[in-house]
Amino acid sequence: MFEDSGVTVLSGDRNMAEKEKRGRRGAPGWMVTYGDMTTLLLTFFILMFTTAEIEGRELRLILSAFRGSFGMRTGGLTLSEGPLAELGQQIETLPAKEKGDKLAKALKKAVSIFQPEVKSRKVKVTEDERGIVISLVADTFFESGSAELTEEGATVMGKIGAFLADPEFSGNNIRIEGHTDSAPISQKSNLYEFYPTNWELSSARAVKIVRLLNERYRISGDNLQAVGFGEYQPVESNDIEEGRAYNRRIEIVIMRKAEYSL
Repeated sequence: MFEDSGVTVLSGDRNMAEKEKRGRRGAPGWMVTYGDMTTLLLTFFILMFTTAEIEGRELRLILSAFRGSFGMRTGGLTLSEGPLAELGQQIETLPAKEKGDKLAKALKKAVSIFQPEVKSRKVKVTEDERGIVISLVADTFFESGSAELTEEGATVMGKIGAFLADPEFSGNNIRIEGHTDSAPISQKSNLYEFYPTNWELSSARAVKIVRLLNERYRISGDNLQAVGFGEYQPVESNDIEEGRAYNRRIEIVIMRKAEYSL
């Protein structure tokens, strides 16, 4: 025991006080909060960088698993009704990374190959839930009201045939979809006998390209499909000429998965 200025202090109490003082040494409390915040920000930016590399369709599938989990979004245990509804949330049904990478590379390659036609708005290359879509303006590629290719159409089809004949697409179905505007074929036309409705015209154009791909570019008929939609799937309004021009089109679809084929 020690006496100092009339105050008696036990040695044991002094030791405990010194230990408590030493135990309080370390980083200030604010640094703990700062460290947590920095870690969270780092995680956030890593997540942002990672999702930037994921295709839009795949990201929607991944995010669907979180619907209703944070109290901000409503939803159940499956995707909303639509083309992807049958995929549900089972991880084995998500698109394989290998297939996704292959289609992503094919999309970039297609945009590069058809860059002149894309700039002149004669060809449009996009991607949707079906796969890669190469859309051709029918007025450029076919004679009016006919299934015969124009000279320019035959030239561009040569580039398309060479692109699709790549062994990289050997496992993908390729669907050719014919579309028209809403204008009926004139009964005074010499072609009315062959194409009395837009059904026949859109189907004939799709079949023309399918046969070309099969016979000239040796693409297996097992992987080719021809579909005629007539005027019933417009992408623009048929009330204006520009809209009708966009509706008169051929869509060449490199299918993502066999489940989407007809």
